[in-house]
Amino acid sequence: MQVSNSSTEPDSLQAPSAEMSTTQGDIPGTSLTAPAKTKRPLKRKADSLKDDKSKKKKRKNVKRTVRPNYTIQEGEDMLLIISNISSGDSVWKPKRKGCKKKKGNKKGKSKTSANKTKKAVKVPKVKEETIDTNVDLEAANSGSLDHWGQSLPIEVLVKIFQFAIHQDGAVPFLCRVGRVCHLWNGAASSPVLWRSVSIGYCWIEPSKTQLPGTEQKIRNTIDWLAENRLSQLREFSLCHWKKHVDYVIQKVSQSCHNLHSLKLSYCTGMTETAFQSLGADCRSLENINVQHSEFNVDGLVSFLEAYGNQIKKIYFTHSTKSDKLLSGLSKGCCPELRLLEINTKLDGGYCQLPICIQALQIGCPKLQTFRLMNVTPVPKMIRNTPSSTSGFPMLEELCIATSSHSFMTDSDLNNVLHGSPHLRVLDLRGASRITATGLHALPFEKLECLYWGLYFNSNTMVASKKGIHMLAQKWSSTLRELDLANQPFSEEDMEIAMGYLAHAAGVDLFRSLNLSGTKITSSTLRLLISQAPALKYLNLSSCRYLPRGLKRVYHGQEDIQLLLDKLG
Repeated sequence: MQVSNSSTEPDSLQAPSAEMSTTQGDIPGTSLTAPAKTKRPLKRKADSLKDDKSKKKKRKNVKRTVRPNYTIQEGEDMLLIISNISSGDSVWKPKRKGCKKKKGNKKGKSKTSANKTKKAVKVPKVKEETIDTNVDLEAANSGSLDHWGQSLPIEVLVKIFQFAIHQDGAVPFLCRVGRVCHLWNGAASSPVLWRSVSIGYCWIEPSKTQLPGTEQKIRNTIDWLAENRLSQLREFSLCHWKKHVDYVIQKVSQSCHNLHSLKLSYCTGMTETAFQSLGADCRSLENINVQHSEFNVDGLVSFLEAYGNQIKKIYFTHSTKSDKLLSGLSKGCCPELRLLEINTKLDGGYCQLPICIQALQIGCPKLQTFRLMNVTPVPKMIRNTPSSTSGFPMLEELCIATSSHSFMTDSDLNNVLHGSPHLRVLDLRGASRITATGLHALPFEKLECLYWGLYFNSNTMVASKKGIHMLAQKWSSTLRELDLANQPFSEEDMEIAMGYLAHAAGVDLFRSLNLSGTKITSSTLRLLISQAPALKYLNLSSCRYLPRGLKRVYHGQEDIQLLLDKLG
């Protein structure tokens, strides 16, 4: 204890030393050095006071932006919706800059500062007045004022907006033009223009949680949107929603009875209740797209079993529960189905899909488009299913494209297409085990697009190394697009095939050709290009039999014509 007392005493004595020096300066008879010491800190204090005042003044001039009391709703680009509107279509407008400066000048500033601010304010006012008077004089002399945006009939504005949204969509175009004036706002709020809407999510960052006030604003926005804009909605898309998906779907289904198409992209949380509300309220629903979204599969299956007669298009992503959907379709829950697309991510690697083609052909006899994107079908047999059926008699497009290996053989392809005489588009990218002989034996005669490129790096043996001339001879009059990337056909076989295409009756309509990595030669290429005036896309990259400088992609007829001049 004694050691601690001795150590703290010097510290306690050092603190009041400055105060003692100032008090000694007031006592007569003290040394002259003391007052000098007392003036220096006074000067420092005065300087510090000036600095503090200047700092305080600067802080007073700093203005903080006030957050407007509205909610933003975002679509694919941007969508502005005011959620706290009770009635009417009033739009929030930001205050003009400089309105608060006038009030500050009246209250408590000095005359000099007031004069300075007056001078600073007067200069732009004079300029604006002179500009306005000049414009009025010119308009008066000419006798015509540009009031087309204010006096134009609202029906004409709606028609103009229809042409704009046909190309760019309703969002964000209608939200932006609705902020121009009252007339444009009335035209942009016409429900006829809001038939196709896509809503994204922008209230909060994905990693942060939502406050109760934010959740209420979200619901208010959806309520206002459904009541004031979406009465004639037909196509609705919801993107990147992790919460409130059920609430949005139920609200849309209750307010939009003319809904034809529903798309969920990267959304989670759709339950069976939302599917049942769709079936009960939206009796015109024909298109369901739930790709890259997490939803209740049992709810979708029960919805298809109850209301599948009206569904014509279904899109979904392959998962562990895809068998339930395929079994429901195979049982005939959607007899009017026209399009079926099953996809997966490109970086997902090799993805197998066990599927019974015969059962699907019986359950969906009116299927016209069948797409398996980056998914390899694996034949699967179901009890009490015939081994051979009439196929897909109305099928026009078959896509079995994959970026990895495809073990589909000629017999598997024949099981799918043996009863499809009207096929127009065939996409077999990645199918290395399909041969030209197997394709030639298929029944369709009017194929327009054949995509048979190989886009994976592998040393796997390719089954088809000859016979491309047979396919070119069979479909030369109808073929419009051809993709043979990295196919190992010989140069003689390629020369015969391109000769058939060049002398065909439909060569004037041939528009796309991909020969990347093939053994095409300059003479063969010159013959085809000279006879195909409609060719707009030509891929010659990595063609080893062509001279340097020509191995690239050509876009447009002018670029291809320059290539023809170089080939001589």
